[in-house]
Amino acid sequence: MQKVYDFKSSKTGKMTVKEKIVWLTDIVKQFPVGNGFFTALNMINLTIEQGEFMGLVGPSGSGKTTLLNIIGSLDTPTKGEAMVMGHSVSALTAKESAALRNRNIGFIFQSYNLLPVHTVYENVEFPLLLQKRSAGERKRAVMDALEWVGLTDKAKSRPAQLSGGESQRVAIARAMVKRPEIVLADEPSANLDANNSHTILKTMRQLNEELKTTFIFATHDEKVMQYLKRIITLDDGSISNDEII
Repeated sequence: MQKVYDFKSSKTGKMTVKEKIVWLTDIVKQFPVGNGFFTALNMINLTIEQGEFMGLVGPSGSGKTTLLNIIGSLDTPTKGEAMVMGHSVSALTAKESAALRNRNIGFIFQSYNLLPVHTVYENVEFPLLLQKRSAGERKRAVMDALEWVGLTDKAKSRPAQLSGGESQRVAIARAMVKRPEIVLADEPSANLDANNSHTILKTMRQLNEELKTTFIFATHDEKVMQYLKRIITLDDGSISNDEII
């Protein structure tokens, strides 16, 4: 398998040219069920380039979240090879997987997963504490991220004081604060009304265009699909269509 990119070889840990950052070859994922196996993914072949704004779409059970978890190095394939940022997901140790996610991958989920006892500022700051950034670097990065999502005035608020739309915008800021190469969004609009969904999606599309961050969604929401530039349709664990919008 061709080595696509090695973040350890860069002083900044960032890519400087457009490259394939996800490369999936003959991916199979099976889960044990009784005396047999359930095949969640079946022979997935897919490449994703830097800066894409794309989605894995399909009904519940089609395999999109399973595939998103493999791309995020949260899981490994049963068969095949998943290359993410130049690293074989199956070959990474738990520590190396965590380092890859900490440096290069942000996550946004339908449940906001905000820490209720901490302020908005502290929730967004948390990924930078894991990177052991200086206090000055953290402050600049957090305030930049809150400005991107229009929540600088909520920095001292706690999650209980926020609306659903505001909570999801905090989750976006937390995912973006370290300026990851990839953001994985699993049904990010599921708990939002139509107006808030469009606000969130416009924010993510703008961040994609301005920062060249790759966004990969897992969704069956038509509102999300309206904003995607590429749609990968999954059906019973296989890719049935790959469309550039």
